Amino acid sequence: MKKAIVIGASSGIGMEVGKLLISDGWKIGIAARRTDRLMELKAKSPQMVEVETIDVNSDEAEDLLLSLIAVTGGMDLFFYAPGIGRQNPTLDPEIEENTVVTNALGFTRMIGAAYRYMAQHGGGHIAAITSIAGTKGLGPAPSYSATKAFQGTYIEALEQLANTQKLNIRFTDVRPGFVGTALLNDGNRYPMMLRKEDVAFEIVEAIRKHKHVCVIDWRWRIVTALWRCIPKCIWRHLPLQVKKQKEKNK
Repeated sequence: MKKAIVIGASSGIGMEVGKLLISDGWKIGIAARRTDRLMELKAKSPQMVEVETIDVNSDEAEDLLLSLIAVTGGMDLFFYAPGIGRQNPTLDPEIEENTVVTNALGFTRMIGAAYRYMAQHGGGHIAAITSIAGTKGLGPAPSYSATKAFQGTYIEALEQLANTQKLNIRFTDVRPGFVGTALLNDGNRYPMMLRKEDVAFEIVEAIRKHKHVCVIDWRWRIVTALWRCIPKCIWRHLPLQVKKQKEKNK
């Protein structure tokens, strides 16, 4: 039986990926800061799910991950979904710093722990959600786009490192566009919003096909390709912004 660890499985894309893996016959270990939703998933498939409470910003996160791997019976796939981010044009320092701590330090802590485990246990597959926001520096969300670029570069570097060390570790960098999850439940209107169920299906397919990079969906593949073609001298003057939802009359 294939074994997977899903970090950030209490809601959104992480939970949907966990459900798909279970239906496909995987035994999974799931983790997040909130355990109530995790226990709901375990209750539906008690023999297929193990649960652990892990805060990726905690110093004990790696030890808890290794404990979860042990009770799951191993790890063939490590899927990483946690992340935070908000529009922050005023550069509120708390928002900027919290985003960096979670999306850069927490990410590095957990992806690095998974890499070290796989290096010692014959390899495996690491898949992580980054974002199309890492394609260019986005003015409305500076720390978010910067940390997502960091994540993509980190995965690329580890892929080169694994090949250099002749390790059987594969990587999939998942870059969705805007997804209808709690992360974007901020009153703003986002274009080309994706359903989390559809995104999860594409992620599982990308893992199965061993894709190195998976931009979701085809519309965002076109958009990000166009973004890359825009010279920096033009990009820095583009007035990027997301519109606020109009309040409905009560």
